[in-house]
Amino acid sequence: MSDTKAGSWTATDARARFSELLRKAEADGPQTIPCNGKPVAVVVAAPQSKRPVERRGTLCAFFQNSPLRGSGIDLERLDHPPRTTEF
Repeated sequence: MSDTKAGSWTATDARARFSELLRKAEADGPQTIPCNGKPVAVVVAAPQSKRPVERRGTLCAFFQNSPLRGSGIDLERLDHPPRTTEF
């Protein structure tokens, strides 16, 4: 494999050795495919893709730690009624 680091594949190698890429994703974790030096795709095993994302905190903590807190930004609700939706 002509990768620059473990878990990284060129697009050419990924296409030519797709079965190996899938096995590596299952055995070793996410496999990255860069284009022009920037990651454009990541192949992960199906069970890993369905794993819940770890929560980093509460919504309240997110707003409390916002860089906009205390900035004086004025967020006002719009006073017109919501649009009608047919079900």
